[in-house]
Amino acid sequence: MKKVVLAYSGGLDTSVAIRWLKTKGYEVIAFMADIGQEKTTDAAIRRARTAGASKVVVRDLKKKFIAEYLWPALKADAVYEGRYTLATALSRPLIAAEQVAVAHEEKAAAVAHGCTGKGNDQVRFEVTVQALDGRLEILAPVREWEFKSREEEVLYAQRHGIPIDVSKKNPFSIDKNIWGVSVEAGILENPNAEPPEEAFQWTRGAGKRNVKERLIEVEFLKGIPIGLNGRRKEALSLIEELNQIGALYGIGRTDMMENRLVGIKSRETYEAPAATLLLQAHKDLESLVLDRELLHYKESVSQKVAEIIYYGLWFTPLRKALDAFVNATQGKVTGRVRLKLRKYSAQVVGRNSPYSLYRESLATYGAKDAFDQRLAKGFIDLWALPYKSNR
Repeated sequence: MKKVVLAYSGGLDTSVAIRWLKTKGYEVIAFMADIGQEKTTDAAIRRARTAGASKVVVRDLKKKFIAEYLWPALKADAVYEGRYTLATALSRPLIAAEQVAVAHEEKAAAVAHGCTGKGNDQVRFEVTVQALDGRLEILAPVREWEFKSREEEVLYAQRHGIPIDVSKKNPFSIDKNIWGVSVEAGILENPNAEPPEEAFQWTRGAGKRNVKERLIEVEFLKGIPIGLNGRRKEALSLIEELNQIGALYGIGRTDMMENRLVGIKSRETYEAPAATLLLQAHKDLESLVLDRELLHYKESVSQKVAEIIYYGLWFTPLRKALDAFVNATQGKVTGRVRLKLRKYSAQVVGRNSPYSLYRESLATYGAKDAFDQRLAKGFIDLWALPYKSNR
């Protein structure tokens, strides 16, 4: 009997997939990655075993997720189509890479996932697996099985005694990790319908909260956040605290029409309080310490890195090369950024760095002005020379 390592979330699709794969003659090892999704692991483990998994492997990957995926994306200012902070997209190569490692440890010949045939995640999983070990067979039950609807899957689970928590009151498909939440399905499939408050996970109720303006200050060292409000913070603790603070104010909500890799336009709803605050602060600090040409060029690199992450191309030569460029830009991205939080918004109101390129004596219009304005005439004449008309 061939072994297969299934990326197991504990939800309906992957729970049914365990039993389905077993009927196809596979010994199923369920692999669960803890990246801060806040799911009940014990219940999911019991469900996997009830469904027929011979073994359940659980790994806490939160610190690795931050150090090797989130911080590189933050340093790159990677945001897909200017709005999506890539929480789910960043988690998939990590999960798939660990899945390959488990397959090697368990001497499995195949890996499997529970992604649909119209989403982005199938690409992210399978490209990662092929990049790391092209000999592994890749199985995608949801693309292959006979079930035509979620209701048929529920009936299958019930017939086989698999305990599934399915409620018509919660029609949304939710993916969550420490960097953000993505919410799909239900009324959200209508792009003209306003997301109902119950669709939100972290920021729910923000509109009714009586919150006052608040200042927070984030400290960076070479592009990486290391402190909050004057206190040094361990990375996971810093992200968790910013998620709590930002969620209270409803910061980090995104409702967008997104261009999926497979060519479908999709309405996506996201929540990313910490990611939103950190990206805003980081980008602002860069504007203080990077020169104009480097800053402008990095903007194009940021867009490309975001696309690479979104397209599932993390383990590729181009991503590694661009990562080296990004790291080269971060040596002086050190300092503190102060943000003012209001309901549903955050605004940078102060920044400082020992590597600041700002010179008050050059920028001021006051008595301290040291800029020789007479030089401007010659500069303008030379700048305009290629375009000067002799008519």
